[in-house]
Amino acid sequence: MATSYIKSRKHAVARAVPQVSGAAAATLIALSTPAFAQQQPSSAALPEVRVEDSATPDYKADTSANPKFTAPLVNTPQTVQVIKEQVLREQGATTLTEALRNTPGVGTFFLGENGSTNTGDAVFMRGFDSSSAIFVDGIRDLGSISRDTFNLDQVEVVKGPAGTDVGRTSPTGYINLVTKKPKLEDSFSGSLGLGSADFKRGSIDWNKSLSGENGIGSAFRLNAVVEDAGVAGRDFIKNKRWAIAPSFAFGLNSPTRFYFDYVHVKQDNIPDGGVPTIGLPGYSTPDKARPFLGFAQRVDPKNFYGTSSDFDNVTSDMFTARVEHDLTPDITIRNTTRYAKTQQDYMLNAFMSSAANWQTPIASLPLSWTVARSLPTNKDQTNTVFTNQTNVSAKFNTGSVGHTLNAGLELIREEQETTGYYGQNATVFNVPGFVNSGAWPAANLYAPNPYVFGYNRLQNGVTTDGTTTTIGAYVFDTIKFNEQWLLTGGLRYDHYSTRYDATALNATTGVLSPTNLKLSDNLLSGKIGLVYKPTENSSVYAAYGTAAQPPGGANFQLAAGGTGNSAARTDFLPQKAKTYEVGTKWDVLNKRLALTAALYRTDVSNEVVQDSVTQQYYQTGKKRVQGVELGVSGAITDNWGVTAGFTTMNTRVLSGPSVLADGSTALAYTPKKAFTLWTTYQLPFGLTLGGGARYNGKLQRGSDGAVGTPAYVDSYWVVDAMASYRINKNVDVQLNVYNLFDKDYVAAINKSGFRYTPGTPRSFKVTANFAF
Repeated sequence: MATSYIKSRKHAVARAVPQVSGAAAATLIALSTPAFAQQQPSSAALPEVRVEDSATPDYKADTSANPKFTAPLVNTPQTVQVIKEQVLREQGATTLTEALRNTPGVGTFFLGENGSTNTGDAVFMRGFDSSSAIFVDGIRDLGSISRDTFNLDQVEVVKGPAGTDVGRTSPTGYINLVTKKPKLEDSFSGSLGLGSADFKRGSIDWNKSLSGENGIGSAFRLNAVVEDAGVAGRDFIKNKRWAIAPSFAFGLNSPTRFYFDYVHVKQDNIPDGGVPTIGLPGYSTPDKARPFLGFAQRVDPKNFYGTSSDFDNVTSDMFTARVEHDLTPDITIRNTTRYAKTQQDYMLNAFMSSAANWQTPIASLPLSWTVARSLPTNKDQTNTVFTNQTNVSAKFNTGSVGHTLNAGLELIREEQETTGYYGQNATVFNVPGFVNSGAWPAANLYAPNPYVFGYNRLQNGVTTDGTTTTIGAYVFDTIKFNEQWLLTGGLRYDHYSTRYDATALNATTGVLSPTNLKLSDNLLSGKIGLVYKPTENSSVYAAYGTAAQPPGGANFQLAAGGTGNSAARTDFLPQKAKTYEVGTKWDVLNKRLALTAALYRTDVSNEVVQDSVTQQYYQTGKKRVQGVELGVSGAITDNWGVTAGFTTMNTRVLSGPSVLADGSTALAYTPKKAFTLWTTYQLPFGLTLGGGARYNGKLQRGSDGAVGTPAYVDSYWVVDAMASYRINKNVDVQLNVYNLFDKDYVAAINKSGFRYTPGTPRSFKVTANFAF
């Protein structure tokens, strides 16, 4: 078989951005054993990669890895952004949250409510929580986990109508993580790195080809990572993890191909409950008993207000098996089976800065001001997913009309189980030997001490068990009438059934009472888009699509119909979303640079709202988000790459009470304008310079009757920089500087506005990338 060669950018061969200490690296190399494989979308032979002095930046994607997209991205009538591995590597982005900084207006802006703190990837997109709309290779990924990038080829952010693609989902889109797959080539790459806040990280990416006769063969691939790091600008917070992802493929370059992969992730973190918002811009208090709060000095954003007892332990396992068979050159059938389980055990002692919790005499000095710690927040949760998907991709003609079709059937079982614990100061019934040490000591506002006594962590008998089973059938087709006109559409039918079994504890009597609820229904969603092509490499389109989220669809919880203050009541209908979009896409500069522009509007109905007088709940709420989104990705020259995006998000509550503290009609945690940019330029003597900028407009927080907080978060710009130098064909060294101008900003704020997560201050990473 003839060997073909492709150019590869100098830094593209050092594929894994992850970094580590020498001891961790030795551990990783010891783990390098034959592996099980991930999906491979085609059976074509993969060319050998060689390093040359000139190569085009790999920022642009021509197609989605999701077979449900039946046309190239330039002909897809929807906003889809693909974040490639090279961008993640150059930025030193190690988590999904960091990767999503490359898409405008998407981020983890919401910290939580009451004493609870969001962990993992708590993502807001176009005004709505999209944390339950994260997928791995097209299959929903559940659990409060901070997803690592070590095993990712790219991140696909699909905005707008999503119900046809994935079934029940958030109103404004979803995120699909595309994992690395075995290849018919030999390669070994990895990274070692150090950085601010004792950052230590390392990874390997080992691929081994086992080619057979006539080019048919097998391959295995092993990706692994170890990280042990603090958080720049924060005391006591810790992120510690290791993960391994072996994969195996059989029958590559043959009509029948088998893939097996396994991913194991272990995290041992100290969570961040945030810091008080006292002194931030916009802070005020009407509390007449504590007027000093209105002019109090801002606390040090490094302060940690939890305790040394806090922890966040996560274990995740995911096994996937897939078989593909080419019935003909134009018809392929696939079957994928996955079992995944994520367990999180979490405890956090945060604070509640309500007026009742302030322990500060008016006459005291600021250095003695204290704030009461809240009850410990415990979360012991297990999520499991078992899925079998079968789909067929086909290309055919009916007369002069061409079709690119994908149809399939999905069988899905998702479950979430939780276990409850007694809180501090709780009355414990009939539990001999239980020792409760009493109230936590109040935290000094300006010098909190995390080393305080604890209490016995004891289960209280409260449990929940929510299970949703779904049978989904779908069909997508791109109809090509001629060289100028295409019609893309999709239709999906889901029958879902949710069962919710729980026990609740009566705090007065100690009696446990059961709840057993069921809900089943059907969902029908669709999307359609008309595409006109002025040239071969451009399109103008108009599209419409729908999405739905039934009660319990995001949190696997149900509440009895007729009463209660829950959006998951069994007598409520699914939340519905309709999205309209018109846009244009152009591949320019010899198809190396993609330009996109779109106008969109999403209307969400069947929102649950509360009457301010009767305090009863009704399903009469309506919300809207609309705006413009612009994007660019690819190469301007052989040495100059860029990816950038800009969006506006004008949000309104069309029906129902305001969700904001100031009473206005906009939605919370949604910047009106957002911008992101990343660009690099490769100089001829082995040096690459790069940098980026991010802008998020002012955020409004939610409303829950809080007294003495900022009602908004200021807009901010953050600038990052990168430089790398290739020492030889096998090794390059990379320096990343984050927040170059040390901008002070708020990254996330909780619903009441009492707590916030400070943005990362100026920090750095130094990474040695190697490839053989």
